[in-house]
Amino acid sequence: MCICRKQWQRFNLQRWYSFLQMQMKVARAVPRLVTVSENSRKDIVAQMGVDPDRLKIVPVGVDQDVFRPLDDVARVQGRLLVTTSSDQPLKGLVPLLEAVAKVRTERDDVHLVVIGRPKDGSKIPGILERLGLTPHVQFVSGVATERIVELYAECELAVVPSLYEGFSLPAIEAMSCAAPLVTTTGGALPEVTGPSGEAALTVPPNDASALAGAILTMLAEPELRARLGAAGRARILDRFTWRKTAEGMVENWYETLAITEHGRRARIAG
Repeated sequence: MCICRKQWQRFNLQRWYSFLQMQMKVARAVPRLVTVSENSRKDIVAQMGVDPDRLKIVPVGVDQDVFRPLDDVARVQGRLLVTTSSDQPLKGLVPLLEAVAKVRTERDDVHLVVIGRPKDGSKIPGILERLGLTPHVQFVSGVATERIVELYAECELAVVPSLYEGFSLPAIEAMSCAAPLVTTTGGALPEVTGPSGEAALTVPPNDASALAGAILTMLAEPELRARLGAAGRARILDRFTWRKTAEGMVENWYETLAITEHGRRARIAG
C-alpha cells in the first residue's frame, strides 16, 4: 500500500512538471499575461523568463454581498478559524497547530475550526495527538457557502498561516466578513492585507511563537479586533471586489489592443 502511494505521488509529480515545461513555453510566447499580485509577477519573471512588461496585475475579488458581516450571529469565545483545502506544508497548518498549543497554555478556551479535511495518510492526526489538541480542533468540510460565512461570523479570530501565497482567497473572504485576521507575510499576503496593524496583524511565516503571540494579542484586545475587522471589510470594498477585478481586466484588454495596434502600424510603416 505504501509503495503504491509513493508510486502515485511520483507519477503526479512527473505529470505536473511535464505541464510546467509546456506552461513556460507558452508563457514566453503569449504577448500579454495577467497575474494576481506583484509577488506572483516577480516569481513568473524569475522562474519562467517572461518579460515583465508583458505582465499585468489584476487581483481576484470576492462577492462582498455574499461574504459579509452577520451582525445577528454571536462570536464564540476562543474560537479560531482557518481555511485550508489541504494539509500541504505550504498552507502552514502545522505551525498554526503548534501556535494553538502554545496559546492554550494561557487560554484554555481557545479552540480551532478548520474548513477543510486532512487527506488519507495525513500526518495531521498524529500531530494533533502529540500536541494534545485532538479534542480542541474540529474539521469541517462539504458545507455550503452560507455556512462558511456563518463560521467567519462566529469566530473571534481568523488565521491565514501560509508559508507562501500567490494571492489568498481565504484572506479576502475573512476580511470581507469583517473577521479579525492574523496572517503571515508569506508571498503576496502583505499585498492583500496591507502593513501589519492596518487591516490585520502579520507575522513571519513558519514561526509558531510569533503566530501564538499575535493570536494572544488579538484575543486580549476586543477593540483591536473590532478595528481590524472593520478595516479589513473597508479594504475589500476598496480593492478586492469582483467589480474591481472586471475593471482591471477591461483595462488590460484596452492596453492589449493598443499594443497590438501599435505593432500593426509599425509593421505597415516598416
